[in-house]
Amino acid sequence: MNSSPLPNGRLLPDSQSWNSSGSDEDLEAEPGPGPHGGVLEFSGVLSKWTNYIHGWQDRWVMLKNNTLSYYKSQDEREYGCRGSLCLSKAVITPHEFDECRLDISVNDSVWYLRAQDPEHRNQWIDSIELHRAESGYGSESSLRRHGSMLSLTSATSGYSATSTSSFKKGHSLREKLSEMETFRDILCRQVDTLQKYFDGCADAVHRDELQRDKIVEDDEDDFPTTRSDGEFLHNNNGSKEKLFQCLSHKGINGIDFKGEAITFKATTAGILATLSHCIDLMVKREDSWQKRLDKEMEKRRRVEEAYKSALCELKKKSHFGGPDYEEGPNSLINEDEFFDAVEAALDRQDKIEEQSQCEKSRILRSNSVPSGDAYSTVGSHRFAEKVEEMVKNHMTYSLQDVGGDANWQLVVEEGEMKVYRREVEENGIVLDPLKATHSVKGVTGHEVCDYFWDTDVRNDWETTVENFSVVETLSDNAVIIYQTHKRVWPASQRDVLYLSAIRKILANNENDPDTWLVCNFSVDHENAQPNNRCVRAKINIGMICQTLVSPPEGDKEISRDNILCKITYVANVNPGGWAPASVLRAVAKREYPKFLKRFTSYVQEKTAGKPILF
Repeated sequence: MNSSPLPNGRLLPDSQSWNSSGSDEDLEAEPGPGPHGGVLEFSGVLSKWTNYIHGWQDRWVMLKNNTLSYYKSQDEREYGCRGSLCLSKAVITPHEFDECRLDISVNDSVWYLRAQDPEHRNQWIDSIELHRAESGYGSESSLRRHGSMLSLTSATSGYSATSTSSFKKGHSLREKLSEMETFRDILCRQVDTLQKYFDGCADAVHRDELQRDKIVEDDEDDFPTTRSDGEFLHNNNGSKEKLFQCLSHKGINGIDFKGEAITFKATTAGILATLSHCIDLMVKREDSWQKRLDKEMEKRRRVEEAYKSALCELKKKSHFGGPDYEEGPNSLINEDEFFDAVEAALDRQDKIEEQSQCEKSRILRSNSVPSGDAYSTVGSHRFAEKVEEMVKNHMTYSLQDVGGDANWQLVVEEGEMKVYRREVEENGIVLDPLKATHSVKGVTGHEVCDYFWDTDVRNDWETTVENFSVVETLSDNAVIIYQTHKRVWPASQRDVLYLSAIRKILANNENDPDTWLVCNFSVDHENAQPNNRCVRAKINIGMICQTLVSPPEGDKEISRDNILCKITYVANVNPGGWAPASVLRAVAKREYPKFLKRFTSYVQEKTAGKPILF
């Protein structure tokens, strides 16, 4: 039978396997309580945490072959275990406060177990540690033995780490990192072993040189010198074989340098192969993780947008009509939302007005309209000069053509009605003048102006006024009126104090048409001071109505079919506060045509069948 020499001179049969360290201690199997030198099975009842519904449940737990398994009960073992854990990489943690509890975790899997008393818990912990130590994952010496055998197995297969089951493809990155930790421990111990060997070699050489120098001085007869233990220190041909065997055996504890070198090389090869596999796994996972990250970022973006939208809507609902959403340069509401709110409020007012108009149409008013002579004089009140000035300005400028350098822009054209606008802003406030022209059949200028000026019928056709009152009557054709307009949220409520005067314009020649004018312009009055509830607006409005008569056929009398009223309406309004320019212009473009059509239709309805009033 072939045998291999050991450093201490003993022989080891070739058929007997041995580990990489070559020491006598590692060759001996660690005896255990089992009949074959192994570790006995350990089993018993432990409480296992299941879930929050069922809580702690008693389970039959068995410890065997470095594996912890549990069954529903001892009688149901034949049906198979309900779960198992390999204890090689398990972490056993006794609970900090509960003396009967221990937690066993492997990666993301955690078992929460509880013994009947602290003594039983300690028995389980000791048994688990004993199994781990026997399997090579307990004490340092067993860890070294396990790692060396793993590396040596790799070395005998051509130093290929993928030849063992530990390096099979498909293992997770977490497992590979665990293998790297094991390799690290193995490599550190192997480095320590090799370092001890090198230190022992250095000491042996040093002692050999000192001994040789002493022998050269004392040995002059060329006879070999022996030591008390019978070993040769030096012979005639200078051979140091026996000397090195002695020094090697006693100085470096019989370490097998060749075996350790092979093991070291195999372990490093395993580390490189595992690192390569880790890199491959990480490269493959990078694209997957990047895609998942992109998806998560897109989900987060959508959720954030939905959250912001919902929060914005919630704020609007909870603060509807609040001060932060009032009109003004610092309003939280944007122009589009401002316009939508104003338009919705105006639509509601239109519906209410349509319903009330049906009721008003049933009531017929019989108004006695004074003759034109009563309106042809200025009067003697304190605003007489101002009224005369306003009348002249309107007759001079309001009837001018919209062409030329006036910069009037046509914004609405519906049949005979045309609405023009000039864009003017002052200190950020929109002051756009508006001018409208319209032709209405069957009514005279006197009738149109009278209905426009008469406060008794104001509520019949005016839908934007909340309430009004006559502050002072200056004369038969001039009054001071205070009125508040319906609020259109989010705009603030407006009020206006103005002088309203009606005048018949005397013709300069017989060919001039019969002309009437109503002018409304803002004034101040001690009985109607501005208040905090409303924003005071300023107005300068003129309505000029000219009556055109076409001669009837034959001897027929003039009827309403022969008359036409040409209306020129001019409005200069200062809203008195800031509001989005686009909103003000859009509202003006919408409301002025509606106002003219509503008012002229009202006049036609009221004058139908009545005598013509020139």
